Amino acid sequence: MRELSFDLTVQPWITVEIEGTERELSLREVFARAGEVRRITGDLPTQEFALLRLLLAIAHDAVDGPKDLGHWAGLRDDPRCFDVVSDYLDVHRGRFDLLDPQAPFFQTAGLRTSKDEVSSLNRIVADVPNGEPFLSARLPAVDRLSFAEAARWVVHTHAFDTSGIKSGMVGDARAKGGKVYPLGVGWAGCLGGVFVEGRDLRETLLLNLAAADTWSIPDGGGQDLPVWRREPDGPQGGERTPAGLRDLYTWQSRRLRLHADTDGVHGVVLGYGDPLAARNMHTREPMTAWRRSQAQEKKHGEPLVYMPREHDPTRSAWRGLGSMIADRVQNQPDASGVSAYLRPGILDWVARLVTRRKLSKGFLVRARIVGTVYGTQQSVIEEVVDDHLTMDVILLHEQDREAAQQAIDAVGDAESAVSVLGDLAMDIARAAGSESTSSRQVARDRGFGELEGPYRAWLVALGEADDPLDARAEWQAQAHTVISRLGREMIIGAGDAAWQGRTVASKQGDVWLNSGLAERWFQARLRSCLGRTFPPGLPSDTHKTAEPSLKVHA
Repeated sequence: MRELSFDLTVQPWITVEIEGTERELSLREVFARAGEVRRITGDLPTQEFALLRLLLAIAHDAVDGPKDLGHWAGLRDDPRCFDVVSDYLDVHRGRFDLLDPQAPFFQTAGLRTSKDEVSSLNRIVADVPNGEPFLSARLPAVDRLSFAEAARWVVHTHAFDTSGIKSGMVGDARAKGGKVYPLGVGWAGCLGGVFVEGRDLRETLLLNLAAADTWSIPDGGGQDLPVWRREPDGPQGGERTPAGLRDLYTWQSRRLRLHADTDGVHGVVLGYGDPLAARNMHTREPMTAWRRSQAQEKKHGEPLVYMPREHDPTRSAWRGLGSMIADRVQNQPDASGVSAYLRPGILDWVARLVTRRKLSKGFLVRARIVGTVYGTQQSVIEEVVDDHLTMDVILLHEQDREAAQQAIDAVGDAESAVSVLGDLAMDIARAAGSESTSSRQVARDRGFGELEGPYRAWLVALGEADDPLDARAEWQAQAHTVISRLGREMIIGAGDAAWQGRTVASKQGDVWLNSGLAERWFQARLRSCLGRTFPPGLPSDTHKTAEPSLKVHA
């Protein structure tokens, strides 16, 4: 019987957007046509993130670098810089066969449980949301995958697989009673993933291809190797530290083996691989922001611990701008110089490019954020986060921080204005006799939704502004206009009960609160937070306090 084979270097399997359509390309084709490919698409945004990291590992290893800025600039200026990948794939072609019997790609040959169980492919095809398979045509189960689909999900599984109890593999000392107890999600699942997207895949690869001298990672004595240049893994996993980006981007957080026949893949054996602790990986993992964790410092008895800053699915990317572009100075370090947050290392790298004039002012990059939200003790994927933010690279300039600071402060303006809108919603509810707080959140959601488009457009133009302070004032005017309009609409729709009002308690004592007074408070608060000029025709005392003291008369 002829051995099965699916050579990822020549067989199409990576889904991309090219010439306005979606198609599958082989590894060779992806690099050869990187200038034509708009982006990787994938079955999920998280798959795109995992596949990009795979391509970066290949690129780093094929060009053996870049070693420094000069090496990177040479690659950027050479339209055929990725031609070396073809020869590289020739050398390592034997390790890129998905179905190779001795060293299948990203798998462990002969992997088995003591009872030789083979699981459903549901184990590696992510469900979004929980309990509802994303690919609904496959309900209620994934019975079979093409080789191309299976290859994509194998890469995704190492990156984003769920935690929970998994089958113990023969030869894995961690197995107890045929099971291995939770060791955490796949490495990328720990991150609030961030990468930089260019106009095409070639540009995207280059922008994320950080020079070796950017990071404080030791060279590991030449041990920074992708998985296909290491000895094939056995069933036993173990803890170690990544030797560099090539090692990290191909990290084997799972042990798995596909079961296939000539018609495709029909089952999988899946267990734990090499766990990787997230604590203080900020000098090694560039594709996430970081937060200081005093709880982890106390738990491990360490003076400083940074943990990945995961994405909040309820917040659009523009509201988290500060965590992406603020450097250590702008992140308000404490007296000892320790910052509460660190921006993603990949944006430190882009900041270096713009500061050293390898990227010019006016060059637009798109910061993509991708991540997962896990539920039920990380045993299921509940939600996938996917957003982006387009900005001028001048916002990352290390010696010219003013534009970045105004961009961050402008988000603060929006937060404050939306908070005022929420207060108005609560005041109207109180005037009508309701104590429910739900109206506040509804108003806040609408406020952020209405400001998002204008802010994104303002941010794109900020890099070309002559004076970032003047640009900030223009943003405040826009925000004032938007939130004022929403406030007026809320007042008009408040209803008779709110218009008539009632007695409520305030900081100044009991007041008769109705929609008219709620509007005066709203306008005063909005002027206060956005610095707008006091409009003529309103009583001059309304700007002095957020809640004018209007006593109830007997």
